[in-house]
Amino acid sequence: MVTYVVRRLITAALILLGASFLVYNLTALSGDPLADLRASNAPNAAQLMQARSQLLDLSTPAPIRYFKWLGGAAGCVVGNCNLGMNLVGQPVTQALGQALVQTITLVTGATVLAILIGVALGIVTALRQYSALDYGVTFMAFLFFSLPIFWVAVLLKEFGAIDFNNFLADPTIPLPVSLGIGIVLGIIAAVVSSGALRRRAINGAIVFAFVTLVCIVASITRWFSTPGLGLGVILIVGVGLAFGITVLAAGLQNRRALYAGLTTVLIGAIAYFPVQPLLDEATGLMIFILAVVTVLVGVAVGWFWGGYDRGQGMRVGGITAFLVGALVVLDRFMQAWPGYYNNRSIRGRPIATIGGSTPNLQGDFWQHGLDSFTHLILPTIALVLISLASYTRYTRSSMLEVMNTDYIRTARAKGASERSVVMRHAFRNALIPISTVVALDIGQLIGGAVITETVFSVPGMGYMFLQGISHVDPNPVMGVFACVAITALAFNLIADLVYSALDPRVRVK
Repeated sequence: MVTYVVRRLITAALILLGASFLVYNLTALSGDPLADLRASNAPNAAQLMQARSQLLDLSTPAPIRYFKWLGGAAGCVVGNCNLGMNLVGQPVTQALGQALVQTITLVTGATVLAILIGVALGIVTALRQYSALDYGVTFMAFLFFSLPIFWVAVLLKEFGAIDFNNFLADPTIPLPVSLGIGIVLGIIAAVVSSGALRRRAINGAIVFAFVTLVCIVASITRWFSTPGLGLGVILIVGVGLAFGITVLAAGLQNRRALYAGLTTVLIGAIAYFPVQPLLDEATGLMIFILAVVTVLVGVAVGWFWGGYDRGQGMRVGGITAFLVGALVVLDRFMQAWPGYYNNRSIRGRPIATIGGSTPNLQGDFWQHGLDSFTHLILPTIALVLISLASYTRYTRSSMLEVMNTDYIRTARAKGASERSVVMRHAFRNALIPISTVVALDIGQLIGGAVITETVFSVPGMGYMFLQGISHVDPNPVMGVFACVAITALAFNLIADLVYSALDPRVRVK
């Protein structure tokens, strides 16, 4: 294994050298970096041209300039990184650090959501092959995949930001709209449900009545002006999460695992009010520490309940504790919404369409968190919609292939539960091709979403790369290239190693 890894690293280094040489020279020879100054009528145009020529070292041929850049990049190995300057005289390493933070903040959430939702939909559609749900998910996935990202972004700006901000000025939902929302979601619930037609119709009617009632209550109480979950909602949702996690992780026959999840929800409900003063003075580090403590408490509860498989109870307790803690944090964010909405810097338009943050925003940790969320929500939705199709289809096809294999039939013949067959036997082997897709997407994640960042004016890696190309400035282009190439090669190596962990038949010699 060590020999294989070393051989792969040497190959990766050679690939990086060849690719970086091509990219640098193609960028440097793609145009004239002085074109805008040559067409300028400014009296100091000659001085500006000379300054830029010195800054970019244009008197040196591009291949030689590449080796100068390579020498500075090699210094990154010993902590003396020098990737040159951009056109405004800013070190590329500094600009790269700022852009990397913006890109990771923007794309990480979208990628994680796309993976989770796409894999879940792929599993469900594979288990219900050729059903109305399968056809519906397939149609919607390919529809969103086919839409141009810039068009999706413009629609989100119009309806998700402008119209929704107008709605927040008077957050009342007319009765016909409430009924319409209830009918649409009721039909979706009936299609998604399994079983006889009568059972599906009952499920749809229940969802219709519940959603319509929620919309009417939210309109009467003006919930969108002063949102919140409250202890009651957290308790009800927490109990549902405990049952759902137990079904997936252990099965309802493991009662002690279920009791561990329910006990964790009860502890969260008891701690709801005492923890509120602590959350009022929250910081990022404090939230992280509280999350770790919360998970440890859930794991300890699972260990205390024990049972024939104590590990299952610990997993159920830990996951349930984390999700209940997330609900408490979400409730605290909602409590800060009125102060954020009425902030002078927001001016009653909280859903942002450009940028990564509101300039000169005055507020506490929660208001700044809401500001980051409102700036990220539209580009995140755009990226998730476009990315869902690949994960859904890969997971579906992989699950269908695995579910027809001999060892799945053997597991069922031995009397294994369907949950065990799907989650323990089938899903693990279905992850092999998905891990390849995820490894490739990680490189794209670091590279940034060029079009999305441009439409929403997010100064991330993609935006930095585009600016370097348009101004014939190789230094920022090479900085982005180095990050993306190294990340892509590293995660492809990790994917190869993960294969052997997922499938014992795959062994690297």
